[in-house]
Amino acid sequence: MKEVERVMRKLMVVLVVLAFACGTMLMMSSCAKKQIGTGEAAPAAAPSAPAAAAAPVQQAWIRLRTSGRSRPRASTSTLTGRDQADAKAILEKKAAWLRANPSYNVKIEGNCDERGTNEYNLALGDRRAKAAQKFLNALGIGMNRMSTISYGEEKPACTEKNEQCWSKNRRDDFKLSK
Repeated sequence: MKEVERVMRKLMVVLVVLAFACGTMLMMSSCAKKQIGTGEAAPAAAPSAPAAAAAPVQQAWIRLRTSGRSRPRASTSTLTGRDQADAKAILEKKAAWLRANPSYNVKIEGNCDERGTNEYNLALGDRRAKAAQKFLNALGIGMNRMSTISYGEEKPACTEKNEQCWSKNRRDDFKLSK
């Protein structure tokens, strides 16, 4: 009888640990959006081709504002869009400019609209900024020249409560520095 009790206790411990592990995995998979980035550029191996970075750049759409200027603005804003081909072309222009101006570093600031929790929006802004960073890295911009930070919903470009305004807030801002 003692042997059965001991086996039952071990079984209960295993079941509790298993339940905890399953609960944790479920929570992590459904709450993965709540992870907050450090803003540091993580060293990563560059993908072998720029096309490899096209998938992660889903929401890192950018409007290039530096073309035709001898000195770029300190900040260039990037608006979110839905067309990945447009985003890829704009990011390629940014990368070409950064390659032509190696003395500049860039800080990529991820932003979101106001919908969602603060944690969710910080994580979303972080993912948005890191997607642009990864894509630029695949295009030959060194990770040591880039850093990311997420402001979540804290720096809106528009404050109205409609989809057109929210889409303006889903963006990356690029801050250039020497």
